[in-house]
Amino acid sequence: MKLLHIVVGAFVLFAFLLTGQYMDYLDVRSGALGDATRMMFRSRHIYILLSGLVNLAVGTYFVRRAGGWRRTLQTIGSILVLAAPLLLLAAFFTEPGQPGLRRQFTLPAIIILAVGTLLHAFSGAGRGTVGLKQKQIEVDGLKEIEVELTD
Repeated sequence: MKLLHIVVGAFVLFAFLLTGQYMDYLDVRSGALGDATRMMFRSRHIYILLSGLVNLAVGTYFVRRAGGWRRTLQTIGSILVLAAPLLLLAAFFTEPGQPGLRRQFTLPAIIILAVGTLLHAFSGAGRGTVGLKQKQIEVDGLKEIEVELTD
């Protein structure tokens, strides 16, 4: 799952660059498309960046939980965080051209991203901090330090 989050995050950041080039091609900055369309493109563009960065962050710090309810929350959270960029890419290409400020993809995607991120946070809550436990041992007149990772 760790590698999947990192790969998806990198892909989405690349898609962010491409959507920026697409907006430049459409000349969104000039305002020729109208203020509402310009706002829709730019906000969806930033949301794509957000989803890519969240995937990279989750992938960077991902540690599979031991099991039980924590692992279940983590897995559901990962599925949601991985799904959000797909909805946001769909939103980028479909919503700006629609009349009004309709958000049939954006609102669910942002909610999914937020819930997925919170599930990841809850899956690790209350576990305490990870620390190191040192023990000094003397073997054959030599002092050694034994280090153990603790929860």
